[in-house]
Amino acid sequence: MPRTLIVHAHPRPARSVATRGLLQALTDLPDVAVHSLYDRYPDFDIDVAAEQQALREADLIVWLCPVYWYSVPGLLKHWFDTVLTHGWAYGHAHTGHEPGPATRALAGKTAWWVASAGGTPAMYGPGGEHGRPLADYIPAIEQTARFCGMHWAPPFVLHGGHRLPHEARAQAASDLRQQADALLASLERAA
Repeated sequence: MPRTLIVHAHPRPARSVATRGLLQALTDLPDVAVHSLYDRYPDFDIDVAAEQQALREADLIVWLCPVYWYSVPGLLKHWFDTVLTHGWAYGHAHTGHEPGPATRALAGKTAWWVASAGGTPAMYGPGGEHGRPLADYIPAIEQTARFCGMHWAPPFVLHGGHRLPHEARAQAASDLRQQADALLASLERAA
């Protein structure tokens, strides 16, 4: 069975409604590890070696967070900057003054962005508050994965989750779990 690492980044996890429900839908996946970044690194001092080791052991990496300013929360961006380093996740290792072999520790793994967006789908579009579809803001996250040689699974986005009734959030969590199970099954078949 493929191993899953959930990199959870919610700046106020205790106050989360939508993202917490998405996380709960995934925490009992088989062979799953959860790294809740704001709990682990409240001072933003990331243990790079521990995070890289967890990534090495995973087949599926889930970046689970709310959408913040059309991207990811600050600590997840900092995690990208400090964990996905040159010479480890991309680029070349260096031996002395000469570049060594290409390094892509994450090549062949699968990345999946699971996000909650406060706005409704109508707010992300022409005439909406944000003026553009949410899909226009995804490429930077997708390219982060692809630049590291990872496969990109289509994102799962829950729109307006904190405004939804409990039943609708529960249905979204169930839909997410079904997608996760299908994604893991496809990874297992490909192995």
